[in-house]
Amino acid sequence: MQLRYGFRLYPNGPQLSALARAFGCARVVFNDALRVREDARVTGLPFVTSADLSKRLTASKKTPERAWLGEVSSVILQQSLRDLDSAYRKFFDGLKGKRPKMGPPRFKSKRDTRQAIRFTANAGWKITPGGKLRLPKVGDVPVKWSRTLPSTPTTVTVIKDSAGRCFASFIVETGPEGVLTPVTPQVGIDLGLGHFAVLSDGRKIDSPRFLRRAEKRLKRAQHNLSRKAKGSNNRNKARITLARAHARVADARREFHHQLSTKLIRENQAIAVEDLAVKGLARTRLAKSVHDAGWSQFVAMLAYKADRYGRAFVRIGRFEPPSQVCSACGVKDGPKPLHVREWTCRECGTVLDRDINAAVNIAKAAGLAVTACGARIRPGLVPAQREETGTRPEPHRTIVRQTGIAFL
Repeated sequence: MQLRYGFRLYPNGPQLSALARAFGCARVVFNDALRVREDARVTGLPFVTSADLSKRLTASKKTPERAWLGEVSSVILQQSLRDLDSAYRKFFDGLKGKRPKMGPPRFKSKRDTRQAIRFTANAGWKITPGGKLRLPKVGDVPVKWSRTLPSTPTTVTVIKDSAGRCFASFIVETGPEGVLTPVTPQVGIDLGLGHFAVLSDGRKIDSPRFLRRAEKRLKRAQHNLSRKAKGSNNRNKARITLARAHARVADARREFHHQLSTKLIRENQAIAVEDLAVKGLARTRLAKSVHDAGWSQFVAMLAYKADRYGRAFVRIGRFEPPSQVCSACGVKDGPKPLHVREWTCRECGTVLDRDINAAVNIAKAAGLAVTACGARIRPGLVPAQREETGTRPEPHRTIVRQTGIAFL
């Protein structure tokens, strides 16, 4: 399978200028190619092929208006055309029902906070004996190596995020040598907000709530940004300060997800989770807490790590009612509001912890061999209430298009 490894880059001043030039050239080539295809569509001409766009790119580099495209590696310009083809392919596949629908390709802006260029093996990039990343027409860029690459990378993507940080993302091929030794435990996971994850064996993992803990700092940085004059250098400095504060929150959340997902994969042979409707939950009053938890990122990590290390990963349907079914007798007791954390089964009289009971039912629905040993059982007389929280309709989004220059 293919994996992506990211490492922090520390370019100096001239290297930052060379990277900025490469980002701009790749963006201009993408916009020019998109404008050529859009003009052909409006005028009723046939779809412009990739080969024709490549020939136009070669010709445009000989014109005075686009002569500066020769100052960067030609590979990143060709890869920019490949990115446009990929965007069109995904758009057409969405129209055919082969994948979720997405909008047509849009023009890129120089004000986008995230910029990226890609170097393939044809570009001649390499890792020097001193541990630096040698990029064509950029130089030897220092890299902070946090781990060893499992194999020789085939492609490197240089990314600059909104905080001004640069990263090198390598694509490597991995084989079956990473498969772990089989173990016995199997677990079901119920993701929540009070506790980030509740396991079917009774363990509860608290939610770090990184965004909530950093709200004061983020609010102060946002307030400082709003007081700066638009277009000034001070406003740009305040924007970078705010972006770095958000980046620290995202990095801490990602690290927590990586550590927890790796631990669960190593300890269990099979893992079952519920397919949550995150987009729907993000439109409720719990939106900030839902985004702060980052369930989708965590589940995606579990999925690819299970595939890499030879573990079983099962995702049950989102319409399964794990919190409504008694894990002891299997009787469905109806929906309950979120404030009901314990409920009594009206059939067998068992008092169950809502989260642990849901985790056990998730594991059972996935066909895992688990028991309800983690659910708390005691006599009780209070019946569960039958209410559910509602959702608000999705707001309409406005899409602004940018006009490019047809030089290709």
